[in-house]
Amino acid sequence: MSENKLERMRKILSKLEDIKNTQESSIDKINHVITDLFQHPDPKLEKVMEDAHQRASDNVDMVREAMNEYQERVNKLTPDE
Repeated sequence: MSENKLERMRKILSKLEDIKNTQESSIDKINHVITDLFQHPDPKLEKVMEDAHQRASDNVDMVREAMNEYQERVNKLTPDE
């Protein structure tokens, strides 16, 4: 296995981690809006935020799964040091 290929794969893993973290940050922000809506209810906005929360959560799950699978592939290609 070429070291260049392994390095590229590790960079992809890093980008996947960044995507996951961004989605998790979005979930936190959505949660803040949902909390604010407890004091100032807006049913339409609440529905949108609930849907956005679910989609972001689904994205985190998908990216995490992809990361785990990709990490396993990287591990198999990494020579024992």
